[in-house]
Amino acid sequence: MSLRDLPGARERRVATGGIELCVVELGEAERPTIVLVHGYPDSKEVWTQVARQLAEEWHVVLYDVRGHGGSTAPVPLRGGFTLEKLTDDFLAVIDAVSPDRPVHVVGHDWGSVQAWEFATVSRTEGRIASFTSMSGPSLDHFGHWIKQRMARPTPRRVGQLLGQGAKSWYVYMLHTPVLPELAWRGPLGKRWPGILERLEKVPPGDYPTASLPDDAAHGAWLYRDNVRSRLRRPRTDAYAHMPVQLITPTGDIFLSEQLYDELESWVPQLTRRSLPAKHWVPRTRPDQLASWINEFAAANEEALQGGVPVRDTVPKGAYADRFGGQLVLVTGAAGGIGRATAFAFAEAGARVVAVDRDADGAARTAELARLIGAPAAWAETVDVSDEQAMEKLAEKVAAEYGIVDVLVNNAGIGLSGSFLETTTEDWRHVLDVNLWGVIHGCRLFGKQMAERGQGGHIVNTASAAAYQPSRALPAYSTSKAAVLMLSECLRAELAEKSIGVSAVCPGIVNTNITATARFAGTDAAEEQRLRKRTSKLYGVRNYPPEKVAEAILRAVVRNQAVVPVTPESHAARFLSRVSPGALRGIARLKPPL
Repeated sequence: MSLRDLPGARERRVATGGIELCVVELGEAERPTIVLVHGYPDSKEVWTQVARQLAEEWHVVLYDVRGHGGSTAPVPLRGGFTLEKLTDDFLAVIDAVSPDRPVHVVGHDWGSVQAWEFATVSRTEGRIASFTSMSGPSLDHFGHWIKQRMARPTPRRVGQLLGQGAKSWYVYMLHTPVLPELAWRGPLGKRWPGILERLEKVPPGDYPTASLPDDAAHGAWLYRDNVRSRLRRPRTDAYAHMPVQLITPTGDIFLSEQLYDELESWVPQLTRRSLPAKHWVPRTRPDQLASWINEFAAANEEALQGGVPVRDTVPKGAYADRFGGQLVLVTGAAGGIGRATAFAFAEAGARVVAVDRDADGAARTAELARLIGAPAAWAETVDVSDEQAMEKLAEKVAAEYGIVDVLVNNAGIGLSGSFLETTTEDWRHVLDVNLWGVIHGCRLFGKQMAERGQGGHIVNTASAAAYQPSRALPAYSTSKAAVLMLSECLRAELAEKSIGVSAVCPGIVNTNITATARFAGTDAAEEQRLRKRTSKLYGVRNYPPEKVAEAILRAVVRNQAVVPVTPESHAARFLSRVSPGALRGIARLKPPL
């Protein structure tokens, strides 16, 4: 789908500096304006999916940079793409589409590079309400970054210079006369869509457009006209005069995250976000970008109208830059690890769906999550072992809340007792919840993630019992070992969909699972005694579920495969790999109950 195919799309021409820019508007013109600026070698079509979502609430403006798409190219090309002339173009566009109100600017790649110029020169002051930058640093800031590292070349700084130098190989190639133009108008232009699809996981379709070869050939002058001169003589007054949101794709093969280490010194009001994605996030992560752009622009628009300052609207949690605005679903969320995990994501600014068969407990978790920091939280009452109920839940969540970004399959039950005393019904019950509940969640929500094509993460709560045999926990350990292997298999399969899978393996954690655990082969009185005894032992150990929740968020950020939590879990994991015989010997010991 192209921009022209979107409902209400309106095209106009804007004259500036001897050229004409092709401008498209979406949404009602009376609303506040968001201007989306594309990068290299793209046209404005790179923003189609983001623009479609933003147009529901904003007046969205997109334009082809000079020499790209439907805009005309300067004659001659040399000297026609300087940052000063690109700023002239930007001002001409916003004067035409929003003459009386400041606009919110969003830039990707070279769209961000030039927008940093817009954000820091005096002639645009008062015309920009906010700026969202992704995958494109200010050339002035970059120049100072290089000079600082060359002036004080510590091993770390030298490593950063060499690392970014290697990532910038394409910049040197684009400075080569004639060859880039020949490549883009020849084999590279033909193969580029396939390269993006294969390496960047950009979904196939009508992007890039047929103008790509000419766009890329003209756009080489963006580099030739600006890079060397600005890096040699960076401006010393390149301070942003509006709030800036920096979105950093952590897998960007062209830009190092360290490029932005000193950005706070140039940007008084800076909000940082990170995204587990590669370079072309407008195509691979449009939902997340639209959410963050909308949130940031809305907060600054409210500030312009005399409302709450933007700094008070941004989540303050340790992982707010990563999970703010994302949709997280947690099963078994009425208490213990599930509730602590829901709270941790809420503190990071995520939207939370708390799922449990305990309706009151789930509702309480959702209520507290909103107080802690979740912009929205909902409670859903479901038994995860019920396949039809889980299917209905997945349909409802997708229809009413959106596609889940992070799924935490945490619901589980405990069962202790020897194998010979464990009945078929006992086995069926523990496997239905601990294993089939995870399978249902992974199958239903994982399929939605894969079909959306924008990545995600699945966390399955296993246990140290998954790799630590025990004569007292045959059914429970088997269910958790199956969860661990399922997670490893899914991780291999879903990697090509940019979906991470982690198995979190806690040891002894002070939760209420012991109060509801079943003990095979005992009567009611004995089972109650064993529950109290086990709860007391877990209480003495007193390892809080909040630490497991922290490990879960860290696992998602780092995309870890297997995550032991608690010292005994780490020790068992180590022994299972280097001395499994020792674990088998320990397994023969009777538990102290």
